[in-house]
Amino acid sequence: MSDFEETLYDSVAQKFRIDKLYFEDKTEHQHLMIFHNAALGRVMTLDGVVQTTEADEFVYHEMMAHVPLLAHERAEQVLIIGGGDGGMLREVIKHPVTHVTQVEIDLSVVEMAKQYLPNHSAGAFDDPRLNLVIDDGMAFVQNTDQQFDVVIVDSTDPLGPGEVKRCLNPGGIVVTQNGVAFFQPDEVTQTYARLRPHFNDVSFYTAAIPTYYGGLMTFGWATDNTELRRQSSATIATRFERLGIDTRFYTPDVHVGAFALPRYIQDCFDRD
Repeated sequence: MSDFEETLYDSVAQKFRIDKLYFEDKTEHQHLMIFHNAALGRVMTLDGVVQTTEADEFVYHEMMAHVPLLAHERAEQVLIIGGGDGGMLREVIKHPVTHVTQVEIDLSVVEMAKQYLPNHSAGAFDDPRLNLVIDDGMAFVQNTDQQFDVVIVDSTDPLGPGEVKRCLNPGGIVVTQNGVAFFQPDEVTQTYARLRPHFNDVSFYTAAIPTYYGGLMTFGWATDNTELRRQSSATIATRFERLGIDTRFYTPDVHVGAFALPRYIQDCFDRD
């Protein structure tokens, strides 16, 4: 047995025991690895950074998919940027959306995840509502003439907010992955500064995901409909129960409470 060490920041690292190595390869875009860890199940890394684990992926994917989709309620067209492991798509298609476009830069990630992380996608890549596009996310939003109700940016690469806004339907929602605010406060500050000129309502919500060391992970939230993140638990619960979605982390109360930010995160951006 060997160890995988992820250097998170200059002074902080975390180590995972590799109980079995399933896959390792250097593609045109990145270094991919999947291994088994006794506590976390199968672990996927890209360029030396842990991306997802079987044990706790449900927290991340449920919160990033169900919060915007249940807040919107009537989303039909959804865009996912990144998410090649299929977990986000799996949660999105639990909703009665009519079409999902997923843009992933590296087809190898999708193929590897289908084979070695099958529980993440759980067959979602076979859903007829999916249009899988192998392309750079920024290039796609710059050039597409499609319009979407919800855009989920499941990627660490920032997209131009103006380009995203251009392909969003009126009243649509954009959510982004913003890292762990305790160690990466600048990501919150910069995301807020970039989104604020383009949307009437910009904020963040959070979830604690064990693999992402450092406490609460933040998710960016942007929309022109200022009412969508202020809906009651009862309103969200009615929609949730009507759809009969099966979740392991997400609940309507968690949905509403996730927007209550601790002071150290609020201090990362200017509350107009």
